[in-house]
Amino acid sequence: MEEQLAELAAKVAAMEAKGNMTNTMFAEMYYYITIPLMIIIHAGFLAYEMGASRAKNALSSGVKNILAFAFVIPAFYFFGWWVYWAFPTGFSLSAGPNGISGAEYANSFAWAWGDAAASMGPNIDDQISGVFWGAFTLFAATTASIMSGAVIERIQTVGFVILAIVLGGFSWTLAAAWGWHADGWLVQNWGLHDFGAAGLVHAVAAFFALGVLINLGPRLGKFNADGTANHIPGHNMPFTATGLMLIVVGFWGFLMACLVVGGEAWSWGANYTTIYGTPTNLGALSFNILMGVAGGIIGAWLLTKDPFWMMSGALAGLISVASGLDIYWPSLTFIIAFSAGILLKPAATILENMGIDDAVGAVTVHGTMGIYGLVLLGIFGSGYPALLGEGAPTVSFVGQLVGAVVFIAIGLITGYVTSLILKMLGMLRVPAAAEELGLDTVKVPAQAYPEGIPASAPASR
Repeated sequence: MEEQLAELAAKVAAMEAKGNMTNTMFAEMYYYITIPLMIIIHAGFLAYEMGASRAKNALSSGVKNILAFAFVIPAFYFFGWWVYWAFPTGFSLSAGPNGISGAEYANSFAWAWGDAAASMGPNIDDQISGVFWGAFTLFAATTASIMSGAVIERIQTVGFVILAIVLGGFSWTLAAAWGWHADGWLVQNWGLHDFGAAGLVHAVAAFFALGVLINLGPRLGKFNADGTANHIPGHNMPFTATGLMLIVVGFWGFLMACLVVGGEAWSWGANYTTIYGTPTNLGALSFNILMGVAGGIIGAWLLTKDPFWMMSGALAGLISVASGLDIYWPSLTFIIAFSAGILLKPAATILENMGIDDAVGAVTVHGTMGIYGLVLLGIFGSGYPALLGEGAPTVSFVGQLVGAVVFIAIGLITGYVTSLILKMLGMLRVPAAAEELGLDTVKVPAQAYPEGIPASAPASR
């Protein structure tokens, strides 16, 4: 009898080990898949911005976008990952209540140098850290792409790369540490909830872009002497609309990566949760992503009938509901997204009337609608637990408002200060003659349409 029991126990232990291995491999594959899905976002931004540029600037806009992607990756490896784990409690670098933050904690595994570097490289004993880092890196790269579209057709390439590194490696990472980490002070003290990162990714990037635009100034010919604005159309609307649709596709990976897979030592429980440990699943996302996209498109279509704003409406709808995507009923999601689609064009016009030349409407789509959705969750999600556990802080209007102000400040201040320094160094804006000639001619050793019309002049160097 004892031998049979021992044999049975051994079989149960073996089955448990296999189950754990299967779960770990699933978690590894889950985050691994989110990475190429999020790269589709960048393919979308690339097409979107190149189409929204005039033909003489098409390739330079694409090159800028590719460089942002390339430079943010090492920036997040060398210091962004460390910032996320070190700063949740503020600037004190102290540990938070969950014991998974602070400088000492970050030094142990998120530092690319010394002993900690063993966790930041090939490590067959750790199947998760690399893919989790990869997903976070793509969040960082997305912020740079959001900023990229706003500044096309007149920014210096090197200046833009420096701005992308600051935004992707520090600004959004600091916001994520404060509002997207279980030890984050905005979560612990104010009950902030921003599941899909409407504020801490989209709004931070958009207001960073706004800070840059203030120093960068409008494109030549955008505004008349009396302050009225001229429309400067891109050269390829079908390309732009396709790019916007690709961004929507990539959003599935972006939002998928916002979930924490259960059943692992680092997870919150046996099932999917948000990054705060509150329950949700992929089914909830499927309902609400589709309803958000549809609501935004319909709202923008009713007001504008313009394909550019219709596809921007898809993004606006999705961003406006991202904060509460895990808890909203789909019908409420649709209504909020629909209202965002309606508000989109008027909000962009207000910004333009203030003398800001946002070439693709990024500040409005990602910033205004991100903040709109973040604050609305304070109304519709009030009282919902912001964290897992007894006595956890709850969502409130005031808490969401505080989060919105902090995210705006992080983006706007870091974007404005960095771009001001670049402006003083002569590294922000291209000379007027280069802008008139077209950036492809002076910056890119290739032509967008060498055999077609219209073709830019050959590169001068």
